[in-house]
This record gives sequence, structure tokens and C-alpha cells, in this order.
Amino acid sequence: MKSFQQFVTEATRGEQSHQGLDDYKMSRKTDTPLEVGRLGANRKKSDVEKKRVKAVGGGKTAPAKDYKDRKDIGTNKQRSTVEQQPQRERGTAGVSGKAAQKKAYLERKARERGEKTKTRTELLTKKTTKAVDPKYKPVKSSGLTTKERKALYKKGERTLRDLRLSNLGKKSEKELKHKVTSK
Repeated sequence: MKSFQQFVTEATRGEQSHQGLDDYKMSRKTDTPLEVGRLGANRKKSDVEKKRVKAVGGGKTAPAKDYKDRKDIGTNKQRSTVEQQPQRERGTAGVSGKAAQKKAYLERKARERGEKTKTRTELLTKKTTKAVDPKYKPVKSSGLTTKERKALYKKGERTLRDLRLSNLGKKSEKELKHKVTSK
């Protein structure tokens, strides 16, 4: 049997180990508490982590603006919206005996002809997405806003028109019978 002194030392040792565990749990918690009404952690990326950018103008880009928070934050989704619910009662999906016999007969005849029937795994596998060409390089953004791009395009069109008119010896399009087009 233990003495009172032994009992007290063991008890205090146990408290210290629990205290260390509590400290560990507290240090593992996230830095910021959850927002009021939010069920999960806020996983919004900071400006540095964002990959989507928009043209600011003058050849510069900035991170695209954030999406709005969803209206259903803080509410649990109903199971029926997450999982597909049964359409009919249990047991109605079974095939009738005659239909099963016919299916088996047709499969047997197909095998005899040498046709390959799909296995269960082949039937259940999803279509694979097309592989991206390894040589594909995404188009680099110019950093110009839509307005700046249009202005640059129009400037080029004007200079092209002026070149055509100067080659024809005219000063304006009014002097021509037909309008000068790029086509």
C-alpha cells in the first residue's frame, strides 16, 4: 500500500503532465479565433499568395479583388443537398429474373463472338480529362487595362490608315470613292 506522501507526489506529477498537454493544445490553436457564425476556418489567401491578378495600368498588375463571403456561412447544409438521396423505395432497383436471364444470354453470345465486355471497374471509371500539352505556355498579361489596350489598338489602326492614304496621295478618306479598310 502507498503512503500518503507517495500518493501526493504521483498526483502532482500527473497534474504537471496534463498541464504540459494543455499548453501544447493551446499552442496548436489557430492564431485568430473564428468569426462569429463561421463554422470552419477562414482559408482566404493573403495578397501575396493570390495567383489571379488584374491590370492596373501602366504595365503593372495587382491582385484581383476578393470574392464576397457566401451568405450561408454559419449554417449547416442539409444532407439532402450534399448527398444524392434515393429516388425510389429500397429493393425496387433490382432487375426482374427474366431481364437478368436475357442480359446474361446476350453477354454470353457477345463473348462467343469475341467481343470484349466492360468489367465493373471499367464501367465505373470516370472519363479522364484531356492531358495538357507540355509545350503549352499561358499568354503573359500585358499589364494594360482594357481602356489602354483599346487606345493602343486604335492608335495602330490610325497610323496604318494614314500610311495607306499617304501611299495613295490623299489626305483624308473623304477624298476617296471607297473607304479604306484593313481587309
